[in-house]
Amino acid sequence: MRETAYAKINLALHVRGRAPDGYHRIETLFAFCEDGDSLSVAEGAGLTLTVTGPFAPELGDASDNLVQRAAEAFRREYGVIRGAALALDKRLPVASGIGGGSADAAATLRLLARWWKIDADEAALLTIAATLGADVPACLASQTARGEGRGDRLSSQDGSGLAGTPALLVNPGIPVSTAAVFSAWDGVDRGPLPIASPLATAIEGRNDLEAPARSLAPAIGEILARLAGAPGIIVSRMSGSGATCFALFETEAARDGAQGSIAADRPDWWQLATRLR
Repeated sequence: MRETAYAKINLALHVRGRAPDGYHRIETLFAFCEDGDSLSVAEGAGLTLTVTGPFAPELGDASDNLVQRAAEAFRREYGVIRGAALALDKRLPVASGIGGGSADAAATLRLLARWWKIDADEAALLTIAATLGADVPACLASQTARGEGRGDRLSSQDGSGLAGTPALLVNPGIPVSTAAVFSAWDGVDRGPLPIASPLATAIEGRNDLEAPARSLAPAIGEILARLAGAPGIIVSRMSGSGATCFALFETEAARDGAQGSIAADRPDWWQLATRLR
């Protein structure tokens, strides 16, 4: 069996303050791409994980991978004895603001529920997901949603108007620490996330982590300038804490034109031409 770990983008991300526990209170709008990492499972003794793909070397020890942790948490919760041999094809860059590890963990929960034929309801899976990271609950459904608190208090949004929208993701090949970006945030509350349709929210919103991320990785600014000047663009922004940036386009031809232009000038930058789910 196979499952896609859909790439996550934050169409907007407003930081509202720092909570007493040290975490930041955010308001964000999640959307998901049709493409991402690929996870497969086969019969095996115990729980094992192998990692391949272009970004596998960046993950380090597979035993501490979020996929492994998600699988172990799922098996404990449901008392499963049967094993599973998991294989992750790591296609998304690591520490890049598009939910790679969180999406992988969420895909693990979805995949093992099917593989072990467990009728796990959404609430039970969300409980497990919440123990694995703030973005994992949103990645579990991988549908357009508004997130508040740490991003894990979710309310579903009608994403039908976004489905199929051509999108281009660009990363300069520089991993950015989420903790470092949040620490560099200036502490100014610039106001709430708009309550509107997802597309209007994306256009009217902002990403409050862009400035601190750009101070750590100036290449983000270069990417954003390239995307903002592309013909046929609807909106462009940095996703999450960076360094990946995205643009939504009116047509696939416009998206592909932007991708080709950027690839010609900056072949060292990672790109993913995709569409929103």
